[in-house]
Amino acid sequence: MNALASNGPRGIRRIGWFAALGACLALYGMLHIKVTAVHADVVRAERQIVFLEEQNMLLETEFLTRSNQVQLAAWNRVDFGFQSPTADQYIDSPRQLAQFGMAPAEGAPPPIRLAGLRSGEDVPEFPQIVSPLTGKPIDANLLEEDRSSEREGTLAVTIAPGPLRIPIAGRAQATVGVAQR
Repeated sequence: MNALASNGPRGIRRIGWFAALGACLALYGMLHIKVTAVHADVVRAERQIVFLEEQNMLLETEFLTRSNQVQLAAWNRVDFGFQSPTADQYIDSPRQLAQFGMAPAEGAPPPIRLAGLRSGEDVPEFPQIVSPLTGKPIDANLLEEDRSSEREGTLAVTIAPGPLRIPIAGRAQATVGVAQR
């Protein structure tokens, strides 16, 4: 500082410029903070305006709906003679509802009934699978599982659990049998 002051009026002028620059920076910082605060207030006010507009629209809709309900009630009473249902118009149980039923009219279609299989009894035998290529029935040995031999060259898709399988490419024996034909 002594070096600046020793330069005389020129050093004091430099100190003045630094002081003016520091004051300008401080004023700019305060102005920037004030602008940011005003901007946040504007954004908050805009959000409040949007909220109030939505609330106003909701209240207008509710008012119009209620006024329409009053108008409909007046029309029902005066023009159509409708009345609100009373407690004696409701049915207490399914049995009371069944009392209103009638026998089917002549020529009415029979009721739709659904069939279901509840147990394994009376299950029909699965039809024999026919080869789509040859039109001949597929050998039953191809359909049964053979756990003792290796299954190389075999590809089968399981449709249901159990012995029912549809061979896509038969065992090596089947391919040899077809190749010999």
